[in-house]
Amino acid sequence: MAAPWVPVLGLGVCLLLLLLLLPEPAGSEGAAPIAITCFTRGLDIRKEKADVLCPGGCPLEEFSVFGNIVYASVSSICGAAIHRGVIGNSGGPVRIYSLPGRENYSSVVANGIQSQTLSRWSASFTVTKGKSGTQEATGQAVSTARPPTGKRLKKTPEKKTGNKDCKADIAFLIDGSFNIGQRRFNLQKNFVGKVALMLGIGTEGPHVGLVQASEHPKIEFYLKNFTSAKDVLFAIKEVGFRGGNSNTGKALKHTAQKFFTADTGVRKGIPKVVVVFIDGWPSDDIEEAGIMAREFGVNVFIVSVAKPIPEELGMVQDVAFVDKAVCRSNGFFSYHMPNWFGTTKYVKPLVQKLCAHEQMMCSKTCYNSVNIAFLIDGSSSVGDSNFRLMLEFVSNIAKTFEISDIGAKIAAVQFTYEQRTEFSFTDYSTKENVLAVIRNIRYMSGGTATGDAISFTVRNVFGPMRDSLNKNFLVIVTDGQSYDDVQGPAAAAHDAAK
Repeated sequence: MAAPWVPVLGLGVCLLLLLLLLPEPAGSEGAAPIAITCFTRGLDIRKEKADVLCPGGCPLEEFSVFGNIVYASVSSICGAAIHRGVIGNSGGPVRIYSLPGRENYSSVVANGIQSQTLSRWSASFTVTKGKSGTQEATGQAVSTARPPTGKRLKKTPEKKTGNKDCKADIAFLIDGSFNIGQRRFNLQKNFVGKVALMLGIGTEGPHVGLVQASEHPKIEFYLKNFTSAKDVLFAIKEVGFRGGNSNTGKALKHTAQKFFTADTGVRKGIPKVVVVFIDGWPSDDIEEAGIMAREFGVNVFIVSVAKPIPEELGMVQDVAFVDKAVCRSNGFFSYHMPNWFGTTKYVKPLVQKLCAHEQMMCSKTCYNSVNIAFLIDGSSSVGDSNFRLMLEFVSNIAKTFEISDIGAKIAAVQFTYEQRTEFSFTDYSTKENVLAVIRNIRYMSGGTATGDAISFTVRNVFGPMRDSLNKNFLVIVTDGQSYDDVQGPAAAAHDAAK
């Protein structure tokens, strides 16, 4: 029964072997190899077969190589040649053959290079040892901008730089679950492609990567892989639908931890942004994931599309999950589209948000990511009128923070020789309630023991919050010298915050 398919498999193998062993066509022996750079890719050589000359001293750790023996055309030619053992790091002649695309490219460590896996690519190539003659290479080196997947020569230098007014490192986190389905998944990719195109991707402009959320998250490509809009559009098109549950929270955590690193192309001083696309309703909790992403310095945008289906409504844990996943519930970091049809009009408004650098303040340095306890001096030397001025001062500071269940948290302790917790971090979750209770704090009057008050606050107010992701701050408002030691308790409080 196996006989009908055995010859077909054998034919596939033989075709590859014949390709590598065919004699040279007449008149080809005299052709000089084309000089290329360390980062020239297979797709930059638009020939079925070509002789190229790789330079020496290429940095092995910077090669992008996908596959083994047969490599995705997005791979570096010289990197693939070293990986294959055709040349060493001193460079040399290489012959490259174009091949059809494949469904899977394996990851193999060889000759100091770790190739990467790739689920699918539209074109491939393989390499063999090139002609070893002493002929000189012809023309200028065929190169691409660094990193290895930059633009081709036909692009002008001005276009390579991209939109300098929109510098951002952006991860598009797309929905690849069964909730969205294959058809809407393709529409989603089309929309993301339009956004990427309008952003003005370039070496000095925005850089983008792509992550797919499904049962398990998958980083499709990193920031460093593509620095031209054309290559990004092609890479988005090649992404396959994975299916499974829409574990968006899991994917957001994975993106915050694994995507935004120096090794994957993150630039210093550039805002880090993740744009999360949700079709319907996520299968897991993204509130905690959003908080963690901000602790990693990542700004979270939520793009919600369509309403949840009836089956999803039965799993709803919190109808306000969008507002709780983003930094601020002011509408800037959330964006809704009714469906995936006719989405062109939504592209420009989203791009304008992503390029609004002055509003990218929702990382771990944001107002939302702190626990602030005010330690207020209520001693006799303060007096009632000055005590009211203290409360006004505390209120004015509290007003500047976004106070919520997942945002900034405020507590207050009044002290003399004794201490009184006026309210703790978990008592009030809205700015209005916090300001109201501050106004109504009653003046105690008495002596001044600031050191004891610090120890009390660290133990009783910050102690229950030891697992909080927010940064802890203690603000002491006092009118003069304490009757006890302050330096020791202050040092202990500082050590406890580490």
